[in-house]
Amino acid sequence: MPRQSTLVAFTAILTASVSQPAQADLMFNGIATFAVADNLPADVEGSTETSSEIIAASEDGMTLVYSDSPLGAVGFVDITEPKAPKAGGVVRVKGEPTSLAISGNKVLAAINTSESYANPSGNLTMIDMTSRAIEGTCDLGGQPDSLAISVDKSFLAISIENERDEDVNDGALPQMPAGNLKIVPLTAGVPDCTAVRTIDLNGIATVAPEDPEPEFVDINSIGEIVVTLQENNHIAVVDGKTGAIVSHFPAGSVTLGNVDTRKDGRLSFNGRMEDAPREPDSVKWLDDDRFIIANEGDWKGGARGFTIFSKAGEVLYESGASFEHEVANLGHYPEHRNKKGVEPEGLGTGVFGEDKLIFLGSERSSVVGVYKDTGTKPQLLQMLPSGIGPEGLIAIPSRNLFVTANETDLVEDGGARSHVMIYERSESPATYPTITAKLTTEGVPLGWGALGALAAGERPGQLFAASDSVYSAQPAIFSIDATQTPAVITAKTVITRNGDPAQKMDIEGITTDGGGGFWIANEGDAAKLVPHAIMRVDDKGEIRQEIGLPTELLAGQTRFGMEGIATVREGDDLMLVMAMQREWGDDPKGFVKLLAYKPNDKQWSAMRYPLETPEKGWIGLSEITAHDGKLYVIERDNQIGDTAKVKRLYTVSLDAFRPAALGDELPVAEKTLVRDLLPDLKSATNGYVVDKMEGFAIDANGDAYVVTDNDGVDDSSGETLFLRLGNVKAIN
Repeated sequence: MPRQSTLVAFTAILTASVSQPAQADLMFNGIATFAVADNLPADVEGSTETSSEIIAASEDGMTLVYSDSPLGAVGFVDITEPKAPKAGGVVRVKGEPTSLAISGNKVLAAINTSESYANPSGNLTMIDMTSRAIEGTCDLGGQPDSLAISVDKSFLAISIENERDEDVNDGALPQMPAGNLKIVPLTAGVPDCTAVRTIDLNGIATVAPEDPEPEFVDINSIGEIVVTLQENNHIAVVDGKTGAIVSHFPAGSVTLGNVDTRKDGRLSFNGRMEDAPREPDSVKWLDDDRFIIANEGDWKGGARGFTIFSKAGEVLYESGASFEHEVANLGHYPEHRNKKGVEPEGLGTGVFGEDKLIFLGSERSSVVGVYKDTGTKPQLLQMLPSGIGPEGLIAIPSRNLFVTANETDLVEDGGARSHVMIYERSESPATYPTITAKLTTEGVPLGWGALGALAAGERPGQLFAASDSVYSAQPAIFSIDATQTPAVITAKTVITRNGDPAQKMDIEGITTDGGGGFWIANEGDAAKLVPHAIMRVDDKGEIRQEIGLPTELLAGQTRFGMEGIATVREGDDLMLVMAMQREWGDDPKGFVKLLAYKPNDKQWSAMRYPLETPEKGWIGLSEITAHDGKLYVIERDNQIGDTAKVKRLYTVSLDAFRPAALGDELPVAEKTLVRDLLPDLKSATNGYVVDKMEGFAIDANGDAYVVTDNDGVDDSSGETLFLRLGNVKAIN
């Protein structure tokens, strides 16, 4: 693709939109979230790190059980009412729980008790679900990673990984002791610790055959265990009754084109990966002859997708880059964490009615793909937003439910906690995505994210958005068609300076200039040499004018500068109005500026805007839009989830907008609350409330829209919410 991107037309290369199947199929939608921190014991500080990693459901589907490695506990969630999950408490264990399964009324948890990589150890801990008492342990002689219970409940398979130390010899294999597979007989759901069998997997892999590292196991209906050896890039099938290896074969490699391979601050799907080892993580049987693997990679590989094998080793389907492209179309591509792309890791399966469904979780992009198993090429039905880092996936067909356990907890950074997310399958249309894109004419993702600004065009439903500093190496303006549902990003215009992608950009405000181009508010940061500036760009994205802030204003600058731009009046009387996000050095506490600039006479002026008082964190402005005699302003706190209190839309009358010259006493604007946007955020996907409502626009038909900034999937779930508020007359 050219370096200077003009309006890149999209084409209907995809056979179907990710959220709009050809028929009125049953779809999954989020109905509830459960913050794992809500399960912390009373004597544990609420800021303690938690994690929900592997998750299972009781046989009646009324209770969820998850492993919490940081806390060293097994957690319980009551989902008798799935739309209102309740904390069920935790059971502390001696070690690090790595996996679990439920057999009758017993939780069987794999516990890592290793003192070091060189001296691995672990056990199988049995917990009664009713009394929550630990009833015993089985020594496993190594570090367990994954476990599965046979369909007939006669035995348990456990992968003993004895994982490598990545700090030793750059993580190269071999690193002894070697891993193996354990088979544990079950009697009435209770493990027989005296009859544990060890299945030696040494010598079967081509890669480090003396050091197998089993990763994940699953068992089909005839008692055959499939086990992935991730770092060894190998797969084995073992007879669970005899312990004999039925078959084994390399997982193989994939050559990928049209993928992003560089962490360079831009989304460029023009790279190529030759012979990338699949290095599978999760594995699930689809029937007694086929299984599917998620090709995460952990050492040298990672083919960024999934593969369906026969148990004899024949590749029946290879997804290639298709899943990654779907993720990118949703704005979920993790450019800043893309060593192995979207890193598919977790897998789940379930039969819902006549449909055998596959759930594929992308750890790094925090999204789950839902596919229908057709026997040949799986059919993508939809993509589900998840919490950060979906690890455990569990289908509960008896209740039409699907659940994700999201391991990442950003409590130290004031971010999202680890969450369990609950989805229900029904005849309702998919609520996500609310905005998406399709492949370009070159057959690659357009590449978008971090939408920090929004503006209206001349036609109803025509909108423009811009990416912020997350993609500083390729700042861009996006054309949006909001007449479609979900809204579709139809084109991408890279902003250039002298023909090259512009540097030192953090676009936080955009508005049309009436001549086919745009006025842009650039939020500066002196520490990064990014200027606070107004820029005018033409319809090709080339910067034609740059206007710096005056020195008297810059004397009190911080990095929290302009977060929106609007135009009022026309011709020689044209005035640009910019919202400053937070207080600068010359502002009284609790007041920010609404800046004004007249390009004709180059005069600056301002008014003060009174902010709400935060309960926690800070409050600032995120956007400003002019419409029908009013300035519309988004005022928000920087909180997420239950601590989010202020996500609001206010107006300031233009008749009363009379800014004074800088240096004079600045008048205070009078604001009017138009809409509390918290309910809109809460109901959008029934996920936790996101932080950054950063774009607001009113189109030519008077319809109002809000868009959120997903931070480029960096310490974020990657969700972009495009909210339709209805006609502005109805919300005033």
